[in-house]
Amino acid sequence: MSNDALIAELSSGLAPVQRRSAVREGALLLALCGMELALFLAMGAMRPDMSHAAASPYLMWRVGSLALLAVTACAVAIRSFSPAARTRAGLTLAGALAAAAIVGVFVTPTGSAHRALLDRLDPASGIVCATSIVVLSLPIMALLGALMRRAAPTEPRLSALAAGLAAGTCGALVFAFCCPYNDPLYAVVWYSIGCGAVAATARWCLPRRFRL
Repeated sequence: MSNDALIAELSSGLAPVQRRSAVREGALLLALCGMELALFLAMGAMRPDMSHAAASPYLMWRVGSLALLAVTACAVAIRSFSPAARTRAGLTLAGALAAAAIVGVFVTPTGSAHRALLDRLDPASGIVCATSIVVLSLPIMALLGALMRRAAPTEPRLSALAAGLAAGTCGALVFAFCCPYNDPLYAVVWYSIGCGAVAATARWCLPRRFRL
C-alpha cells in the first residue's frame, strides 16, 4: 500500500475539527467570569459598603491590578495552547505585573499603622478569603483545561501554569467585589495564597493528559 493510500485510509473516518479562535475562547472565559460574578452578587455576597468603597483607592488598586493581571494571564494561557507559542515570555510578563501590584503592600491604610501584624492579616477571615478564591477559580480552570485538551500545546507544563494563573486571578477578581477588607497587606497575602494554590493545582493536574 502506498503512503498516500495509507494516509487516505487512516483519515477517512476522522470528523472535521473546528478551527480554534482566540476571540471565541476569550469570550467564553469572559462569559463564565460574568456568570460567576452575577451569581455571587445575586446571593447577596457583595460587600455592603460598595457604594462608598467604590471610590476607595485601595479597592481601585485591587480591582484594577487583578483585572490587568487576569486579562494578561488569560491571553497568555489561550496563546500558549497554540503549537507555535512560546509561553515563558508571557509568564514572565504576568509575573512582572504581579510583582508591580504587590508594591501596594507597603501602603498602610489610615488607622492601621498601629495595629499588630496578626490583626491586619486576620487569619480566620483570610483562610475563608483564599478558599473562596479557589472555589471561584475551579470552573474557570476546568474551562481552560478543556480548551487546552482541544488544542495542541507543545509546552503543556507551562500552558498548565498559565491556565492556573489565569483561573486564580479571575477567581480573585470576582471575589474582590465581595471582600470587605481594604488593607493591601491582607489582600496581597491571602489573594496570593489563593491564586498560588490554583496555579499549583493546575500545574500538577492539567499536563497529565498530555504526553511529555
